[in-house]
Amino acid sequence: MALCRWLLRLCCLCLASLPLAPSGQAAEVLLTALEDSQGIRAFTAELARQRPQDRVRFRLLAELPAPGRLPDATRLILLDSASFGWRLQESRGPATLVLLISRVQARQRLGSYRPPRLTLLWSDPPPDRQLKLIRQILPEARRIGVLYGRNSAFLLEELRKAAQPLALEIIGQSWADTTDNRSVQALLKQSDVILGLDDADLYNSKTAKNLLLTSYAGQRALIGPSLAFVKAGSLASTYSDPADWLAIVTDLLDQPASNWPRALYPDHFKVASNRQVARSLGIEPIDERAVAAALAEGETTP
Repeated sequence: MALCRWLLRLCCLCLASLPLAPSGQAAEVLLTALEDSQGIRAFTAELARQRPQDRVRFRLLAELPAPGRLPDATRLILLDSASFGWRLQESRGPATLVLLISRVQARQRLGSYRPPRLTLLWSDPPPDRQLKLIRQILPEARRIGVLYGRNSAFLLEELRKAAQPLALEIIGQSWADTTDNRSVQALLKQSDVILGLDDADLYNSKTAKNLLLTSYAGQRALIGPSLAFVKAGSLASTYSDPADWLAIVTDLLDQPASNWPRALYPDHFKVASNRQVARSLGIEPIDERAVAAALAEGETTP
């Protein structure tokens, strides 16, 4: 289970240096998922360590009543798609954080509807942040190629709006049949770089080899869509790790639930790059910390 492996990385991170959350009124913080795991227990334990003033606990989804029967003061954190489906069964229920859901996944489940008392924490990096990353590491690139499918086509308009102030052009290419390479090749001919969307129909273990080999045969870098793809062979991406998500969750829990947004991109993030890929494309090694700092500064500057 990808989420469990992701959460398990907490055990390897040096989180002891993070400050404890400020004291305040105790809250009931309830995490749930279909199955328990070592990673989930580690995540729950670290959140409890950072919030000693609250009662933080994990319960299996099967042990919970209907959402509307939970105490209203509870702060609910959903850790998988099964718990998200359970929460959607009722409009009633406590304020809820849906952890690590992508824009495409939410669109498939909800369309444009945003249920009350749910905050969706997007797992995919913000489109404007990814475009600014391209400007930082590939300043000569102007034509940004984007493969899209029927579930991710809605993101193109958002990308185009984000690209305008950066003087970038978004070139979209539908990829309805991922076994047919012609769409990828056609896009490469029109683009300076490819920006990957977090669409599991397009970017997955079955398509990765073809995408990466085709893009680099055409001497075009692939940016994103995730840390896993950077490790597999894309050039770079912004991403948020478990420590970042703990900080984001803690920030929200410090606020009244009435102040929680309907959806939220992570404001804590890092940059990852693949040095071997950069070398093969004739690109200077990327200073990941410096680039991340420059992107963060740009987001906080009015």
